[in-house]
Parts: sequence; structure tokens; C-alpha cells
Amino acid sequence: MVRVDPNSPIPPFEQVRTAYATRINDGTLPVGAKLPTVRKLAEDLGIAPNTVAKAYRELEEGGLIETRGRAGTFVSAVGDETRERARQAAADYAALTRKLGLDRDEAKAIIDAALG
Repeated sequence: MVRVDPNSPIPPFEQVRTAYATRINDGTLPVGAKLPTVRKLAEDLGIAPNTVAKAYRELEEGGLIETRGRAGTFVSAVGDETRERARQAAADYAALTRKLGLDRDEAKAIIDAALG
């Protein structure tokens, strides 16, 4: 399900985080789906457990997954709200750029730069 390309310029933790975030957001991983343990996923991918732990931490901070102690890590119901949160952030940004007097092209350029 998740692969890490050791030759990619993208750090392995980000590859793992992005792969899971994509699958959660597109519904491939439904709410309540159990994720592999940090150690198991690290072993399967051939990467350090701390790398997987960092990806899981970021996913949890984003509300996409939740850890339930010894029961494991699961796709969070809050993950369903990800797109709505992004839409709201975009609306807030658009309102701010209008208030600051930035034109559409400049506001888009700032977003493009922030997204890398």
C-alpha cells in the first residue's frame, strides 16, 4: 500500500505521510481502518521506526489518524473534515489578501511558493 523511494528527493517520512493522507482523503482508507504498527511498517518499508513515527505524528496532528493506546492506530473520523478545513483556510487567506490589497496573481504566487 505504501512505498518509499530511497532515490527520491522527498524525505521518507514525507513519502509515508503523503501516501497515507492521500488514501485517507480519497476514501481508499475508510474511517476506522487500522494502520500497521510503527515497527511493522518500518520493517516492511526498510526504514527506521522513527521515520514512520514522525509520519504518524504529523498525520495525527492533522487529525487524519488517532492512536488508541494498545489497540493501535486508526483512520480518524476527523479526517473526513480535512477538505472542509482546507477550504476554510483558503477562504480566510483570500479574504486576508483582499484586505491587504494584493491582486489575484500575487496571492496565487504566494500560495504556489508556500506549496513548493
